Amino acid sequence: MRIRIDAVDLPGLTCPAPEGRPVPAYDNIHVAVQRRDRPAELLDPQPGDGPSATWTLECAVTPSPTGPDVKGPYVQDRLGRRFIYLSWGTVDEAGVFSMFRRAKLMLDAVPSEVLAAAARDGLLVGRLGLTDECGNPRCARVEPPQIDWTAEPATQDLP
Repeated sequence: MRIRIDAVDLPGLTCPAPEGRPVPAYDNIHVAVQRRDRPAELLDPQPGDGPSATWTLECAVTPSPTGPDVKGPYVQDRLGRRFIYLSWGTVDEAGVFSMFRRAKLMLDAVPSEVLAAAARDGLLVGRLGLTDECGNPRCARVEPPQIDWTAEPATQDLP
């Protein structure tokens, strides 16, 4: 199975830093999917002012007593909860990404019938906006209604 994340409404290249930080704002912000247990390994960083961003992740689905269990190189597993990290960071002149916040796309919030259909049909799609209610990069736990999960047939042209 594959998971595709389709993101729209990106917040721009600048956002204010919380009080107490050494900088008043974060500049040249980008967002990427973080590899499991490797915060420095990111999948396809996208600029924060893009019209949209899409990532496609390979994963495996195995049966478990509580329903399908999703695993893969970009699926995090903390305390038995599965999720995907979207990491927000600044990119400096040398191209170095420095994370300042993350969003957790909670896979255990995917409706069970949607996950079962995706496991059968090959593709789970999460659609979300990446700007929060304050105009900043979306962070913290992301569950419906902030993300819409659907199952779709896999196609041959996916990367």
